[in-house]
Amino acid sequence: MRADKLLLVDGSNLLFQMFYGMPARIFNREGKAVQATVGFTGALLKIIRMVNPTHIAVLFDGEHENARAALNADYKANRIDYGTVAEEDCPFTQLPDIYAALDYFDIKHAETTDCETDDWMAAYALAYGKEMQIVISSFDSDYFQLITDNVSVLRYRGVKTRICTPDYITEHFGISPDRYADFKALIGDASDNIKGAYKVGPKTAALLINRYGTLKNLLANAEQIDRASVRESIISAAERLRTNYRLIKLTGDAALPFGLDELAHKEIDLPSSTVLRKIGILP
Repeated sequence: MRADKLLLVDGSNLLFQMFYGMPARIFNREGKAVQATVGFTGALLKIIRMVNPTHIAVLFDGEHENARAALNADYKANRIDYGTVAEEDCPFTQLPDIYAALDYFDIKHAETTDCETDDWMAAYALAYGKEMQIVISSFDSDYFQLITDNVSVLRYRGVKTRICTPDYITEHFGISPDRYADFKALIGDASDNIKGAYKVGPKTAALLINRYGTLKNLLANAEQIDRASVRESIISAAERLRTNYRLIKLTGDAALPFGLDELAHKEIDLPSSTVLRKIGILP
């Protein structure tokens, strides 16, 4: 009998990866773009085969007010407003077809209503990460803070797919995963429009976090930082760095959209193209 393993797929992340990463646009007989649907379902089945999970959920960000924007109005303000683009240029127009495919596969999926997908992932990691293996499929680096011996992050890129473990975080950033939110608060995150401390790059941030342990302790002892330029930068940016941490830190206190028993996975023995034809997406 297989040990329980939960696969959590960041659906919005995979949608964007496939919408922009497919080599060409694909249209169905009605002239509707379906390349993201084709790429999404094909990639999902490959991820499932790689992970061999006993439980699966695919989670998406819904359209609603973002509580993190109340902390910093610039948070994700750099993102495209897809309400202003043509239908064929909008990834979200393909979501109904993706949901239809997930329903056919009998894979549970949901959109957030009062939090972000990250918060749901963290809630699952906190609820079940001590009793079973959890694999989070996403390119969002915020998930690195959730990595433990039981929780890993899969970055899907075909044959170049990478499974990120505690050793990966230590080798690439020089810190432990539980300090990743402190580290990222210092360096910022351009993808989310979060500005870090001036003159503090990844190497300096790792040195500071390893010396002081946490961002909170670093800020409390900022006067002791040896390099004057870094010391002045940290002190002047202290309030922003505290806000950064609140934006980045995943607390795991969101309500779970599904119980574990609802996510039990049955093996899928059909190729994605066959399924897309069965539900009328492909001819």
